[in-house]
Amino acid sequence: MQVLNAVAVANGKGEARWWFGALAEIKATAADTGGQFTLVEVTCPPSYKGARHVHHKEDEAFWLLEGHMDLDVDGKKIDMNPGDYAFGPRNVPHSFTTGDAGCRVLFILTPGGFENLLMEVSEPAGSRTVPPPSDKKPDIARLQKIVARYGNEILV
Repeated sequence: MQVLNAVAVANGKGEARWWFGALAEIKATAADTGGQFTLVEVTCPPSYKGARHVHHKEDEAFWLLEGHMDLDVDGKKIDMNPGDYAFGPRNVPHSFTTGDAGCRVLFILTPGGFENLLMEVSEPAGSRTVPPPSDKKPDIARLQKIVARYGNEILV
């Protein structure tokens, strides 16, 4: 049996990354949790639209901390407000949009390891804020190849 050390991550701490126009703060990794889960706090700007995608290796849970989020899990629309929780099972397409104030949400992925994909497709955050707006369009074909290596799909 693997013995784990206690881990605590204070508010405003954790690996901060700019990820598809949002701020992602990695709070727990597979290494921290014995492979059981990854925990990421994500801050999204107003009217943000997350790409429709599928996880084939992880289930994903969403716990909204601040703001508003419209979550779509396989066509089921879930109107989320602070304190609300939703579950997106693996192999089920999902996406979300934020309201006028953006949102702050916890992504809980099981089993752990999703942080590796996040690290590869993001960049170190210049500050603990959402990144400045950019006119640069992502290279979707390149991203699809990367996420596929981790058992995920970006649906276009």
